[in-house]
Amino acid sequence: MSGGKIVKIIINTNREMGSETPLPKWASTPCIMGIDEAGRGPVLGPMVYGCLYCARSYQKTLATLNFADSKTLKEEKREELFENLKADESIGWSVDVIDPRELSAKMLKKNKVNLNEISHDSAIGLINRVLNMGVLLTEVYLDTVGDADKYRIKLSERFPSIKFVVAKKADSLYPVVSGASIVAKVTRDRALREWVLEETSENMHRSFGSGYPGDPETKAWLAHHKHSIFGFPTLVRFSWGTCTSYYKDMVEVLWESDKVDEDVGYGSSQKQLKLSNVGFGKVAKRKIEEIESSGKGRCKFFHSRKLEQLTHF
Repeated sequence: MSGGKIVKIIINTNREMGSETPLPKWASTPCIMGIDEAGRGPVLGPMVYGCLYCARSYQKTLATLNFADSKTLKEEKREELFENLKADESIGWSVDVIDPRELSAKMLKKNKVNLNEISHDSAIGLINRVLNMGVLLTEVYLDTVGDADKYRIKLSERFPSIKFVVAKKADSLYPVVSGASIVAKVTRDRALREWVLEETSENMHRSFGSGYPGDPETKAWLAHHKHSIFGFPTLVRFSWGTCTSYYKDMVEVLWESDKVDEDVGYGSSQKQLKLSNVGFGKVAKRKIEEIESSGKGRCKFFHSRKLEQLTHF
């Protein structure tokens, strides 16, 4: 029943995890599911979406299990409730762990994907996963992300056979969402506790606090771990506006483009890209300009070795 420990390798290579027992008999009866997230606001670590599902006939029992909005519970109580629900054969659960690098990559790409869209996609992914397992979902309860009515309509159009209830503070109103919030929060907490820093710089440490932008310990960690060329460790969400205040000390980086225009040969002038500002957030946007250099063809490394770009073999 256990999803296992959350370790870095799982976060990087297997975003989804949850109860893995064979499909129980109750799953073929009408079922309800709650979905909630943990870690939407922090500048450090993953965002986690969790879901909890059970037979609709189990709703009254679910209300007696003392699930509550995870933010109102102490860590010890959350851990206890998580272990209890994992051991309960009448409950199923699953999580989607979204790595900070994925969050930043999507939010900074040319065609940006905002946090609401990422959240919607994660919730939709969890619903699809549970349906594909064979669970007969008839009702799904979620905390709103963006406009509640638009979110509900979006989900209903995607899953017309399911009734959706989208409400503010759903984790306080519906026990099935409260249970999902515990799944998400405990998973994120464990991920942060067991996070393995991939960077090997000297003087790195793990005393990063809660990861929220207003946490003095988090601010001190960011200031200590910024790098003038490489920015921040991969634990940091580069796309967060919190990071922009640290970019003033970053150095300007120039590099040669290794892309060759299809209609241009080696005799053409080489283009060089200049990253004049490392601003990754909305306030300090990336300023990239193309300038002509004195070199010819592609990067000197390729030119000197007579290497060409191939489009097919």
